Amino acid sequence: MRHVAMFVWTAGYSGLVPIAPGTAGSVVGLVLVLGARLFEQLWVEPIAVLVVVAGGVWSANKAEVYYKRKDPGQVVIDEVAGMLLTMLWIDASMAWMAVGFLLFRCFDVVKPFPVNKIEQVSGGWGVIGDDLAAGLYANCTLRIFMWLSVVAPV
Repeated sequence: MRHVAMFVWTAGYSGLVPIAPGTAGSVVGLVLVLGARLFEQLWVEPIAVLVVVAGGVWSANKAEVYYKRKDPGQVVIDEVAGMLLTMLWIDASMAWMAVGFLLFRCFDVVKPFPVNKIEQVSGGWGVIGDDLAAGLYANCTLRIFMWLSVVAPV
């Protein structure tokens, strides 16, 4: 069962890349967004978020036991969840998806309030929660940027 959990917490082993594993996990999240959109059904994306969050909390709990530390760097399923939430129900071109990706990475790294507080929650919810908050910030910011580009084009 540990092998299944490791596959999940590393988002298909992308969390094992030696440089920028969080960015690699975010790329996996963006690929999942694109895959979910192939179904052309509004309900697919929120279901994907829920499934990734549930699997992420479960596997992150196991990862903390396996690595014997809080929020190990190899756990990137949280970035996948955050990226899915960033793009949730936003009809965007690839360029806007790239902006969403960058916004999520910025919010995930900077961890503005209350993202920095959520990170302190113990276990899998702490691992996933801060990335969900960063994804929510990125989603709202991306919507504002897209709206501004229509209202006041550069």
